[in-house]
Amino acid sequence: MSDVTLAIDPDQFNLRSLPPAFYADPFLTYARLQRETPVLRCPDGSILLTRHADLLSVYRDSRRFSSDKRVQFAPLFGTGSPLFEHHTTSLVFNDPPLHTRVRRAIGDALSYRVVGALESAVETLVKRLLDQLETGKSVDLVVDYAAAIPVEVISNLLAIPPDERAPLRDWSLRILGALEVSADATVLAAGQTAVQQFLIYLSELVERRRSLLVGDDIVARLLRAGRDGNSGSTGREEAVTGALSLHELLHQCIFLLNAGHETTTNLIGNGAVLLSEHPQVVAQLRSHPARMESVVEEVLRMESPNQLGNRTATTDLNIDGVKIEAGTVITLCIGAANRDPEVFADPDEFQSDRTPNPHLAFGSGIHTCAGRAVARLEGRIGLLRLFQRFPGIEVVSARRAARARFRGYESLGVVLA
Repeated sequence: MSDVTLAIDPDQFNLRSLPPAFYADPFLTYARLQRETPVLRCPDGSILLTRHADLLSVYRDSRRFSSDKRVQFAPLFGTGSPLFEHHTTSLVFNDPPLHTRVRRAIGDALSYRVVGALESAVETLVKRLLDQLETGKSVDLVVDYAAAIPVEVISNLLAIPPDERAPLRDWSLRILGALEVSADATVLAAGQTAVQQFLIYLSELVERRRSLLVGDDIVARLLRAGRDGNSGSTGREEAVTGALSLHELLHQCIFLLNAGHETTTNLIGNGAVLLSEHPQVVAQLRSHPARMESVVEEVLRMESPNQLGNRTATTDLNIDGVKIEAGTVITLCIGAANRDPEVFADPDEFQSDRTPNPHLAFGSGIHTCAGRAVARLEGRIGLLRLFQRFPGIEVVSARRAARARFRGYESLGVVLA
């Protein structure tokens, strides 16, 4: 059977109704869409873009393509609901001025310079987790390893006490699960409850922290921004740089944990499977560990943890002859763009030394992922130390999460050797 017959016909493609086989390998369908209908009008009237050049153009034009999701999320979550309030306040689903104020408040807390200082702590964490795993034993690499790394790292960046971190991953999964296009009433209800529980916890944490604003963790930074802001500014300047409200502060903390947890878990899980399938790359890494940086970039390209993004057209426009009206939702297919043959030679091949590698796993433009330096650090150390310790990892069972937006494994059974 040919790849074309395995791929979904563009006329039949509907993100809200995907067959189970799609989640195992969406890239056959993405490649066909890219070839035949790169600007696809979906049954709900939205537009799906699959070409790298089109995504890059949208990312870099924040005036014509808005990240504000209030209109889109109102019928889905209910105006004023916990999920609506969270997702319409968080950094990623906003335009300036809120977007500008939050990124400025976080400052360089997630910069490459600051994150470099985290390397020793991440090395210690990874070593402890690997010490708990035993050669010859079957483990769930998602639960026992991949998910534990980002939860600990982001919790440290937020200065969440170690004995209070147990529910964080579950809250995160439920909140992000509500963003899936196939989310049903049960998933949405679980997400609403998770936001409420998370807000109660963070409100208590912030109250404890108010009297101690020293330190460089993200909560301290946001609290200082909330207290100080730039109270002397007026007019447009104040709108851009004014203080964060408590409401905004709490939701940015939730967003940072969610964004930093799920995507990095998927990066490590996806990378572990890819490397287990390429033992020659593992052998090269054992003698040339510095090559792990380019390996991580190739994992991000081939199996982007975040496969879909969205923007809303703010004006009537035309993309490749397709007329798009103002207010149209545009879905950016990152998974397809990262395998665009116009940009990447042999796009379906894992090339550990691919150069250049202009993937869009972290987006581009003003919404380029603020935590990309943290994710790269965790992916590099987490994967390198895993395969240095257990170079002969054998995957014995793998269950993909049935999600189109976030690509990763629900469970990953491996035997360590």
